Amino acid sequence: MSDDEREEKELDLTSAEVVTKYKSAAEIVNKALQLVLSECKPKAKIVDLCEKGDAFIKEQTGNMYKNVKKKIERGVAFPTCISVNNTVCHFSPLASDETVVEEGDILKIDMGCHIDGFIAVVGHTHVLHEGPVTGRAADVIAAANTAAEVALRLVRPGKKNSDVTEAIQKVAAAYDCKIVEGVLSHQMKQFVIDGNKVVLSVSNPDTRVDEAEFEENEVYSIDIVTSTGDGKPKLLDEKQTTIYKRAVDKSYNLKMKASRFIFSEISQKFPIMPFTARDLEEKRARLGLVECVNHELLQPYPVLHEKPGDLVAHIKFTVLLMPNGSDRVTSHALQELQPTKTTENEPEIKAWLALPTKTKKKGGGKKKKGKKGDKVEEASQAEPMEG
Repeated sequence: MSDDEREEKELDLTSAEVVTKYKSAAEIVNKALQLVLSECKPKAKIVDLCEKGDAFIKEQTGNMYKNVKKKIERGVAFPTCISVNNTVCHFSPLASDETVVEEGDILKIDMGCHIDGFIAVVGHTHVLHEGPVTGRAADVIAAANTAAEVALRLVRPGKKNSDVTEAIQKVAAAYDCKIVEGVLSHQMKQFVIDGNKVVLSVSNPDTRVDEAEFEENEVYSIDIVTSTGDGKPKLLDEKQTTIYKRAVDKSYNLKMKASRFIFSEISQKFPIMPFTARDLEEKRARLGLVECVNHELLQPYPVLHEKPGDLVAHIKFTVLLMPNGSDRVTSHALQELQPTKTTENEPEIKAWLALPTKTKKKGGGKKKKGKKGDKVEEASQAEPMEG
């Protein structure tokens, strides 16, 4: 086998080493989420919480593959974000920002980790108070969680991306919520967080994607965002954007010295993965980033908002489409939910939730683990079903 062929072969889940790297990244990001959640207390500064998440991922990944001959890239694959209440996504403020979380806030925590470019991402919603979550907050979280459980069962070989888009909208409607437009679930590959195969959150005439079928040995980041509002978020202030990704296929001769300085730093430190402006030399960052974005050298991840008073929930997970079924490697248990709505009278949704995540194949050496995973999924799915 030539080196090229070997390289090609080792990039997917047919390689045990690749599976191990995905699972190691997943274990670290799950622990980072747990850590950030444990620090979420009223009056905690959001920037401090984000920095703790990123620092944990850097520290844990830094301890791995230290003594290998060939340097293995590893670290943050998506900076920690904490988006509160009607803020939809990507809120990861600069060090000077004083925003804090308050009692009763709905917090959406989003983060990613990679080892050798194999990426695990997770998104979770938590209400900052003791006791069960009730009312519309419970509805919107239950909608996201049930939609995530349905998506897990429909992202499988032979199914199409459009099957998932339609199903999650039906789930959200059962809870009298909307799936938020413009959120994409992507196939992930080594060093590629946003691969070409995409699942739309909502299909409409403005956003079309190619129909695609899921295949064995693929990896997906499934991203579900629900809202009690109209699900059409807006960009209110470009200055809130702090997360960017280098657009590797674009080039331009930057005019400003600050832009050239910052772009050279980005190219060295963050050539491929999304990063936060917090990790750049801040005084020059804002000035230089604007020219880089205007000429499409950087792809911004804007902070989007629903209307004030709307509640937004987010569940994101990484799933490996293994030969023995779907393996959801990132997640966190939800608080107890007491939604006002139920899917009990929705036979289609109940049928989706009854689908297994594992396929029974002979000689399954990893069967035990699969069963345990299934139990966890069913337990997390059972909570919002009680209406």
